[in-house]
Amino acid sequence: MSITREFLRHPMLTGAIAPSSPRLAETMTAGLGLERAANVAELGPGTGVFTEAILALLRPEARLTAVEINPRFAGELRSRFPQVDVVTGSAECFALEGVDVVVSGLPWTAMTANRQERILDALTAALAPNGRFTTFAYAHAAWTPPARRFAASLRSRFAVVERTPVVWGNLSPAFVYRAALPVAVGRIPHGQPAAATA
Repeated sequence: MSITREFLRHPMLTGAIAPSSPRLAETMTAGLGLERAANVAELGPGTGVFTEAILALLRPEARLTAVEINPRFAGELRSRFPQVDVVTGSAECFALEGVDVVVSGLPWTAMTANRQERILDALTAALAPNGRFTTFAYAHAAWTPPARRFAASLRSRFAVVERTPVVWGNLSPAFVYRAALPVAVGRIPHGQPAAATA
């Protein structure tokens, strides 16, 4: 299935005009401890580029749940990855518990502030206390108000946030956010500041 065709047909349900590159998928899934994870979730898997990279690292007994709003993509994911629990719906309805890692391909800068907040609230609530979260952003949009708002929201919800160098081999060039230790529900001592690195 063509992601470009789906973008043109349903631009509100498809965040990218081209699939993410294998190099971006490698960067997205590195350093998350996926090899040791028991419960992993993917938000906005699209055509499954990140899904494939996640599965390559997971143990056979690990559980992967993918939440995809586009029914065409969801159907194709079910056929291609029968071992994945594919849920058709919005990431705002994300309702898992004790998730070790959340990998997101969602188009954060295309969302309203309220939707960004609702999804971030849902995923941080789903994460285990030592959980990790990764997502990407396009380099050309990093200066825009929605992108800055998203970065600030990440830093308010995680004790550690880092940003990788730009992956130039992607269309469009992108960088990856890696966040760890959700603090939205008071999981660090009161008064202890959240650390962030750019």
